Amino acid sequence: MHMEVKIDTKEKFSVLTPLLPELTVNIAAVLEELCLKQLDQPVKNVVLQMSQVQNLEAAAATKLAELQHLFYENSSSFVICSVNKNVETQFESLELMDFLNITPTESEAWDIVQMEEIERELLDGDDMEFEKND
Repeated sequence: MHMEVKIDTKEKFSVLTPLLPELTVNIAAVLEELCLKQLDQPVKNVVLQMSQVQNLEAAAATKLAELQHLFYENSSSFVICSVNKNVETQFESLELMDFLNITPTESEAWDIVQMEEIERELLDGDDMEFEKND
């Protein structure tokens, strides 16, 4: 099952690419397992590269939304990129577009991960510093 998902680890995030035309709930479960392993790594952020996926089971789409939520609860980013029109329509029909972090390209996903990392660093920092600029 694992060879159906390519993992490319970068400095700040890992890119997971499902290499199948359909993202079934079973494949989503494999993705979930791989993503949860990432949360134990020093580099927790995940970019899900969906360019190969033409079709999406509803349960798989829901699983992705749950995964993203889990990542944010664990102070890490989960960004989906390179979604084709058909898959986007499927996300929309399930009303998940507003919940998911989706970018057209991998480089934009990378930008979001970097931005969120900076936001988290600021939030983790001392909030009092912002009040000094009176």
